[in-house]
Amino acid sequence: MTKPTILTVDDDPGVLASISRDLRSRYGRDYRIVQATSGAKALDVLAEHALRARPVALIATDQRMPGMSGVQMLSQARQHVTDAKFLLLTAYADTDAAIQAINDVGLDYYLLKPWDPPAERLYPVVDDLLGDWRQEHPPDAGELRVVGHRWSERSHEVKTFLTRNHVPYQWLQIDRDDEARRLVELAQAGPDDLPLVLVPEGEPLRAPSNLELAGALGLRTRAEQPLYDLCIVGGGPAGLAAAVYAASEGLRTVVVEREAPGGQAGQSASIENYLGFPKGLSGADLAHRAVTQAARFGAEMLLARDVVALETRGPVRAVRFSDSGELEARAVLVASGVSYRRLEGPGLAELAGRGVYYGSSASEASQCQGDEVYVVGGANSAGQAALNFARYAKRVVMVVRGKQLEDTMSLYLVAQIRAKDNIEVRLQSSVVAARGDGHLAAITLCEQGSPPHEVPATWLFVYIGASPRTDWLGSGVVRDPRGFVLTGQDVQSAPTPSPWPLARAPFALETSVPGVFAAGDVRLDSMKRVASAVGEGAMAVYLVHRYLATT
Repeated sequence: MTKPTILTVDDDPGVLASISRDLRSRYGRDYRIVQATSGAKALDVLAEHALRARPVALIATDQRMPGMSGVQMLSQARQHVTDAKFLLLTAYADTDAAIQAINDVGLDYYLLKPWDPPAERLYPVVDDLLGDWRQEHPPDAGELRVVGHRWSERSHEVKTFLTRNHVPYQWLQIDRDDEARRLVELAQAGPDDLPLVLVPEGEPLRAPSNLELAGALGLRTRAEQPLYDLCIVGGGPAGLAAAVYAASEGLRTVVVEREAPGGQAGQSASIENYLGFPKGLSGADLAHRAVTQAARFGAEMLLARDVVALETRGPVRAVRFSDSGELEARAVLVASGVSYRRLEGPGLAELAGRGVYYGSSASEASQCQGDEVYVVGGANSAGQAALNFARYAKRVVMVVRGKQLEDTMSLYLVAQIRAKDNIEVRLQSSVVAARGDGHLAAITLCEQGSPPHEVPATWLFVYIGASPRTDWLGSGVVRDPRGFVLTGQDVQSAPTPSPWPLARAPFALETSVPGVFAAGDVRLDSMKRVASAVGEGAMAVYLVHRYLATT
């Protein structure tokens, strides 16, 4: 594979030589370091790379250059490289322009000159940017192959599981690819065997469950210890934050996740209002960083395990899995989050996974190249998805029940949506039916003041409501009528038959079962924001310490 390019741009020969030298000394083994002495010459270099299909991983440019500034050059660079990381080298006086460039040209980071010593000021930034680029461009994407049908619900689930767990794969579509049909024939597979997952070493997996798939890929699915200090059910922002803090403070910690780390936030294409990331970051990136951080401190992560019951066994709490396995812990944190509410209406249930999807991973947007996409919902998750789809789709139609976006969506997202020419917002509207023979072909819209009418549609993504995953808790853990978990003072005011059993008051995030805590979206009256979920996860560990000290 051709080495990816790092392009450095500066009109000052001394500065250009210095930045190129520093980058070459650390990254020259894996990247080509190419220089340009002006913005115009940099664009010529990028045009040549595009013509020769040479990947460009990073453009590091000075801001103050005659004829064309760094930001002006980067704004035109997107014509040649759609996915390179942008790094602006600037003086303190130009920081306002750099911050504006985050919105205007998708600047990833700006660095004040000078950057000495590079080991402290330059390399950590570039390591981060190149790490993100490498994650988006895995070199071994062809090792694992998935053969399936575009309109297969299980094929969609397998691809989503692999994507969200950062497992690179090659997708082969049975109705379009000759190679897909050849592989199915070689495996002697029938329609019920799809999707067929071909692993580099081992037998083909025929329509595997997530647990079977995780086991074949070497992902951890079984606990290593008989007893833990803390079992965290759910690997979203709240659960991952709790894992980091608990493990770093010496608690034997395990996280049980039924799908993939990140929860609903893990599917977000861009979280732009999370503290410390001015450019924003994807939910997948946030989850990946958090998992790595938790693992560094010794937390275990069990994947593809569905918790179906909670039991109290004296001082120990046990969680049981759907396959009859279980694990025990001295305390449990419920951070199982919420799932999107299902649309109701003729045809919608039958076409789930066949054109009707609930949530999406950021990478799915590229599958909608040149198509029309309908997005249902008016909260931040819907807005982020609409902006992501708009990068590829011919048109994105947002179907919003409310009277205005500002009622349910952050203003920065509203502004971005209104600035997109290919996003249309239909307020006071809903999807009431769907039609298709094997896959989605049309939906029925109901808009205030107009009779229901059908429109052609092959992509419908739904981001509405919040259904907490709490059925597994049983009657001992008090919940409200919608299933959200009561904690702290709300527990004491809850009606019988589950009164608080101890003389002390429940801790702030403690449920009606002592030693069982709840954090994040699953908790009653939580803020439904990533930052608040992370805060609650950290706070829960402090309360777990207090609980364990009393038992």
